Amino acid sequence: MRGLALAVSLLIGLYLTIYIANMGGYVDRIRKAEIREQVGVQVLGDPTFKQLPASEQRRIIDERVALEEKRLGLDKPFILRSFGYLARAMTLNLGRSEHLTSDSGSRQVRLILLERLPATLTLFATANLLLFFLSLYMGLYLSRKYGSLLDKITIALAPMSAAPGWFYGIILILIFASLLRLLPFGGMVDAPPPKTTLGYALSVAKHMVLPVLAMTLSGLFISVYGRRTFFLIFSSEDHVELGRAKGIPPRALERRYILRPTLPVIITNFALMLIAMWTGAIILETVFNWPGLGRLYYEAVQVFDTPVILGETVIYAYLLALTLFLLDIIYAIVDPRVKVGAGAGAAA
Repeated sequence: MRGLALAVSLLIGLYLTIYIANMGGYVDRIRKAEIREQVGVQVLGDPTFKQLPASEQRRIIDERVALEEKRLGLDKPFILRSFGYLARAMTLNLGRSEHLTSDSGSRQVRLILLERLPATLTLFATANLLLFFLSLYMGLYLSRKYGSLLDKITIALAPMSAAPGWFYGIILILIFASLLRLLPFGGMVDAPPPKTTLGYALSVAKHMVLPVLAMTLSGLFISVYGRRTFFLIFSSEDHVELGRAKGIPPRALERRYILRPTLPVIITNFALMLIAMWTGAIILETVFNWPGLGRLYYEAVQVFDTPVILGETVIYAYLLALTLFLLDIIYAIVDPRVKVGAGAGAAA
């Protein structure tokens, strides 16, 4: 039942994405106007057709426009095309992009996504994993140092996370790239790129410093504050006090009585963080000129490239649905208080 509910939610979400990305069919009218303009320029710019009467020129233009619209499926009503989009999206058969092309013409959407995916995973895996484990360790440490100077400083700095990563990115670019000239303004690698593998890796690492630092500054203090508060709440539970009374060492007490009951929340945060790595960040990647999926999404929105927009949404939707489904099972494994299936219904 849980899988069926997720499948229905997935279908509804994808169809809404198709409808919104096409503006209820308005994008189709824009594309038809672009096709007519392009065909008109080709026909009227050809010396062969310049000598023909205006009526004949219009007939040729109308014929070529009709052929191009039929090739792209624009001759059908939007409502029918939207369900066709949905069926192709569910099977990841997203066709070709007519806007985000290479020198040789249109490209398969899946190839465009696969081309941008490594850049996004490299950047966001580094930043998110660093942020996750650093906030987890610092939150646990501050829960032991409640009321200390470091604890008060962390609480005072928590509002800094209200600013997004791209905001800190702009400030870091101004300081370290513009004023100090220690790090590059953006991009993923030097131009021209180093020829050796080691040189290429060092160049990528150098370009990653500022965006990783920007994302860390944006999310660190609020994450540490949240985990610290969460661990403080669990450390005051009766079973923890009982463990202290039994003389259990502090490290073992934290591992068995505090961390283990909080595993479902920690695992959830970690799983959702892994999903976010596959989508990138639109504004951050644009600010740093990082050639990832976030910047690709921004470029696709600008030119109304529905297949690319839908492709990124489909990947995220599948990952999210699969993760939520697996988390229900993982909860029952790591926390004996959680029941799934018929047992959960009986308990309710």
